[in-house]
Amino acid sequence: MKIYTRTGDTGTTGLLGGDRIAKDSPRITAIGEVDELNASLGVAIAANPPSEIAGWINRIQSQLFDIGAELACPVDSDYKIDRITPEDSEELESEIDQMESKLAQLTNFILPGGTAASANLHLSRSICRRAERAVFNLSRSESVSTDLVTFLNRLSDWLFTAARASNAAAGVADEIWSRRARK
Repeated sequence: MKIYTRTGDTGTTGLLGGDRIAKDSPRITAIGEVDELNASLGVAIAANPPSEIAGWINRIQSQLFDIGAELACPVDSDYKIDRITPEDSEELESEIDQMESKLAQLTNFILPGGTAASANLHLSRSICRRAERAVFNLSRSESVSTDLVTFLNRLSDWLFTAARASNAAAGVADEIWSRRARK
């Protein structure tokens, strides 16, 4: 199988079911943002977060592929795909609670950074927020599952917490934000 098909050379791409749409449509933009988020999580894993977090990220990457399929599948399609459910968001919440139980209570804003794993998870969090905005934008004109939007919102909270937990596991304190004196 060749990686290139030449079918997108005219500025369109295919959805599940064969329909073709513009590569700059809100639907394809949302799919692309989710894909970038998934790739950034691969970078975060390569930065060696704690093994439990790495395992969770692996599951989340698979869920992001499910989200991509869900976004690429027209609502009226006969395709049977795995869809994000409320239980997926509840699983993220449970993991957030587990990680937070081992962290000092957050009383200040923190700067992204610390360990390489933490910095990459913070970057993934900001990409997740962009993906969430793109999916929400799509939902203004086309049908999108509210469970999917909720999952992305919860995932950004999860990534923030995982970044903090990665620093804590490495014995690195979060860098507290402070207002600089203005000149």
